[in-house]
Order: sequence, then structure tokens, then C-alpha cells
Amino acid sequence: MTTHALETPKNADEAGIGLTLLRYLDLGVLALALPLFLVAGLPLLGYAVAAAAWLLQRAINALATRRAQASEDPRTVVGLLAGSMIGRGYLVAGSIFAVGLAGAREDGLAAAIISITLFTIYFSAQMVVRPFDQPSPRR
Repeated sequence: MTTHALETPKNADEAGIGLTLLRYLDLGVLALALPLFLVAGLPLLGYAVAAAAWLLQRAINALATRRAQASEDPRTVVGLLAGSMIGRGYLVAGSIFAVGLAGAREDGLAAAIISITLFTIYFSAQMVVRPFDQPSPRR
């Protein structure tokens, strides 16, 4: 996508509409998956657990990122970001495992598929959005 298509503003503090949509694309897919699960008769317990875990890990990520940006100590920044990344991975994986044990195997499979889909979309979008989040180097 071109800079014009992403509507990247000159002020680095405000995001263009294209970047904002990419940043939250995974949450849009999560919302659109609910009607699909309802119409197709897919296991709603798997969807509910995966959705709750995904939303919780996104909130943890936002909190950790905010605290890391406010910190001046590089060790604190690395500790917060790395620790939250590992913890969020365990949270989502543990929820998939738990719903697979507590419910039917289909619930665990549904939770795994929606979680992997959301992660793939989130990771891909972050690869596109991340360069625009960094302040441009001075020349």
C-alpha cells in the first residue's frame, strides 16, 4: 500500500484511517467470526474462550506497551515487552488447552483455529504498521 492509500499524516502522533484499520483488523475479524460460528453451528464455547483470551491478551499488550513507552530504563522496557509477550502466549495457549479439556474436542479445535487466525492477522498487520509507528530519522 502506498503512503497515500494509508493516509499517513505528516504528524507522527496521529494515525491515518488506513493504519488504524490495519491496527485493529484482528478485532474486526473476531467480531465477524461470531455470525459465522452461529450460522455454521460451530462450537460457541471454543469461540467464547478464544475471544475472551484474545481480548485479554490485547489489553495486557496495550498496558505493557504504555508502561514500556513511559519508562526510561531500557531493561524495564525489554522486561515489560518480553515478559508480556511470553505471558500472553501462555494465556492464549492455556485457554485453548483448557477449553479442549473442559469441553468437547471440537471446542478446543475451534478455539485453536480462531486463535491462530487472529494471531496471523495481528502479526501481519503489525509488520505493516510498525514502521509507521517509529519516528522518522532526522536527516
